[in-house]
Amino acid sequence: MRLPASPQKVLDLGTGTGAVALAIASERPDCQLIGVDLQPEAVKLAQHNAQKLAISNASFVQGSWFTPVAGQQFAVIVSNPPYIDAADPHLAEGDVRFEPASALVADNAGLADLQTLIEQAPQHLLPGGWLLLEHGWQQAQQVQQLFRQAGYHQVATVKDYGGNDRVSLGQWQGA
Repeated sequence: MRLPASPQKVLDLGTGTGAVALAIASERPDCQLIGVDLQPEAVKLAQHNAQKLAISNASFVQGSWFTPVAGQQFAVIVSNPPYIDAADPHLAEGDVRFEPASALVADNAGLADLQTLIEQAPQHLLPGGWLLLEHGWQQAQQVQQLFRQAGYHQVATVKDYGGNDRVSLGQWQGA
């Protein structure tokens, strides 16, 4: 998916270090990006990264999901939310051992935060706006179903470089 040529407002939920927001902001200096994260330390790090990269079209705020942007609407909302089931044995392996569990694990077999975002995003999407969500490779079918049940159109899944289903997206047509 490509952002339209005209300037857009983009929201990155669960921004962490700001990597996704800053990549978009760097590629599209005409767009305004807002990154939201629950952890104050993550927001400080994202702000630091923006300063270090001299990116001025991205700002970062602390809060839970859509709370800090109440009343605002966006052309695109992206998120890499927690999507791992707490019982997943991979949580004890590799680099994820050093990540905060709150950034990785979600209830309902890893789908709880994905479902919350899908259900709440329409209040914050402009008509024709897009929601893009990273998820586990085995969750694409369930995430697509959540998108469709919530009334999104053009629901699709994009594979990562390893050929695994990784990001599902849907377009909100408006009420």
